[in-house]
Amino acid sequence: MYEDSWYSFVPEVPQHKRNLSQGAGHRRRDSLLQQENGTTQVPNGLDPLRSLYEEEPYSDSPPEPTTSRRSKSCSSFVDIAGGRREADGASRHKKRKGRRKAFTWEALDLPSPGTTPLEEDHSLLRDVDDELLKASQAEYLLYHEQLTVTERHLDTLIDDTNRALKVLASLCDSFRSVEDQTTAFRSQCEDLLSDQKRLQTLVDEVGSDLHYYTYLDNVSRRLNAPGASRLVDDDVFSEILSNLDSCIHFMVQNPTYRDAESYLARYQALMGKALHLLEVGFTARLEKASRDISAKLAASQSESAKHALAYGRFEELMEESYSLIPNVQKVILSAYDEFGNAKRDDNFGIYVNTAKNLFDVFLSTRDRDLKPLIQQELDELRAEVKDASVETASRNFIKQYFERSYSEAGLFSKLFGISIRYSPDEASVYGVLKSHHRSPSNPVNIVPLATSLQGVLQHCGLETVCSVVGWATNEYGLVEYDEEETEFSRHCRELTARLLTDHLWPFTDSAFEAEIAQSISKHVIRPETLTIGPVTDGVASSNAYPPVKRALELLVLFDQSMPKDRCQRNSPVVFKIVMESIAVLRRVEARMKSAKSNTDADLFMIKNLLILKNELLSLEIGDVRSQAPEMQHFGQIWDALSPQGLMDLLSTFSSYIPGSSFWSQSARRASPANGRANGRGAAELDAGEQLDNLLRQAIYSFTRRWAQQINDAQARKSGARSLAEVEAELDEMIERAFSNQTEVIAKLKEAIQLNAEALRKPKQAEKGIQSRENESV
Repeated sequence: MYEDSWYSFVPEVPQHKRNLSQGAGHRRRDSLLQQENGTTQVPNGLDPLRSLYEEEPYSDSPPEPTTSRRSKSCSSFVDIAGGRREADGASRHKKRKGRRKAFTWEALDLPSPGTTPLEEDHSLLRDVDDELLKASQAEYLLYHEQLTVTERHLDTLIDDTNRALKVLASLCDSFRSVEDQTTAFRSQCEDLLSDQKRLQTLVDEVGSDLHYYTYLDNVSRRLNAPGASRLVDDDVFSEILSNLDSCIHFMVQNPTYRDAESYLARYQALMGKALHLLEVGFTARLEKASRDISAKLAASQSESAKHALAYGRFEELMEESYSLIPNVQKVILSAYDEFGNAKRDDNFGIYVNTAKNLFDVFLSTRDRDLKPLIQQELDELRAEVKDASVETASRNFIKQYFERSYSEAGLFSKLFGISIRYSPDEASVYGVLKSHHRSPSNPVNIVPLATSLQGVLQHCGLETVCSVVGWATNEYGLVEYDEEETEFSRHCRELTARLLTDHLWPFTDSAFEAEIAQSISKHVIRPETLTIGPVTDGVASSNAYPPVKRALELLVLFDQSMPKDRCQRNSPVVFKIVMESIAVLRRVEARMKSAKSNTDADLFMIKNLLILKNELLSLEIGDVRSQAPEMQHFGQIWDALSPQGLMDLLSTFSSYIPGSSFWSQSARRASPANGRANGRGAAELDAGEQLDNLLRQAIYSFTRRWAQQINDAQARKSGARSLAEVEAELDEMIERAFSNQTEVIAKLKEAIQLNAEALRKPKQAEKGIQSRENESV
């Protein structure tokens, strides 16, 4: 508001001395309040009136600082006192002298004529006092003037500030009134804006809904134009499909709108026409690519060149179009996701029909193009079967088919934008492609492969079939934990699973059943085979009955060719092997007893049934183990055969067989109370239980019969052989059947001794009763 010069108005104190208008010889000294900027120059001829200053002038300034002197010692008090007395005397003497001098000057001062001396002195004193007062107040008057000016300025500032505060107060009141008015206006504006937004929303909704009606004329003109077929190779076609899809979805969601059904039918017809144009364009592109590579494939002799033409060149020709393939992928992905699972929405049926048509024309074209390659692979398979071996030819054919199928799957994914994954849903891409059984170029179709393999393997032996099936299972069906799975391995594993499950495993089961019927079920019983030969090379199964030997071979072969899970489940092959072996042994046993053969029928059953049971335990229904020279599981078997109750020895035997519950053919169990189970009861039993029942009955019959002969020999009955002859015959028979199998021999002899003791106890008790009766009589 004010400049800074107002606050620095006080002028600087002049450096020169003001000349006092006083008489010569009576000048007053400068004020002690003024700071000296230098030595004061006294004018020439003027001396200060020192005689007027008898006393020091009064000053408000503090005294000059002096340094306090240290007190002296006591020894100098005398000097101090003497010096004081001398100083006092000198001062009195000087005072008297000064008074005398003053009185002398006064006496010499003679008054001038015409004035009295007293009046002149008083006037002179008054002038001097006035001058002295003015001289002493000069500096203070300057300060007073400066303070007065400053006070005046401050008063002005205060007045201006008060006026400014009043203006500000009035402005505040004005702002408050404006704010009140603005708040009301703002609320009105907000209401107007909300109404505007609501109206805009309504307009947008009406415009959006109206768009689904107004789009009909536009899309009708575009699809019915003469050059509409060219739209499928443009980005505009994708936009048309999206808009049609949105319009159809809107009409389906709002059936109560005006003419919704009519517009829905017209939009669906336009959608069908657009998709038909896409099918025509895709078919034309396929034909063009097929004509380009078919002749070159037929003329080429190199495998690499054929592969490059069939896949690399074909893919380039298909992708030469501008937007045809992206439009095809858009249609396919409107019906399926990226893994081929079906999207069940409003337009699913329309898109699915188009997708199936596109798949059909693609597979038909590929079958026509790849026919020379497929025929060449079949010719190589037949040539290798004749020249090399069936197993080698089958392996090579499977590898070639899997590689070609993987290449076809890659081409299919690039053209249609879908990665084919296994799905049990028939509406998925996997289910749609699976239905094309006649297409050899189908990436998921393994029917041609299975048909070719079965045609080659049906004339081979069972061992060759099992070798091919086992190789396919181990090569592609099993996943190694230390290997990283690739797309090729995943594709091969899926194809192998379907090939084995749907074709090769049933084919192998049929081959096993035929072999079982030929070598076991229809085995002709010859008299020379109704014996137990000696054990050769320490192998326990070397003297087994020939059908039982073949059953063991079939069990091992089936276990090697099949995965562990399939062997442990309800396998009809394993069940039939065991049941047919038991049936053959029962027929042989009956033949021995009817023909009164020299071979012990019970020991024959024990020998063969133990071998069959031990083999099942060794394999663990899938765990292949090397054949041991002895029945290493006989201890486990015999522990279940409790000698204390031979009729209940094998009641818990099936619990020692892994997966024994899977052997069941019926929930009912036949009761073995009436001896050996008949044919009908045997069919209703588990295979493991029937085997246990037969083994228990054979052991009981054999041990009880020989225990009776031992008791008769010890009792020396008439017609009975001696104990040495009985024991020698028993030892020879057991040693011949179970040579070098000390555990089996020891357990059988122990069971015979227990039976002998059990047979003697009732007789001893009967004799005791008779003796007591005789004594009483």
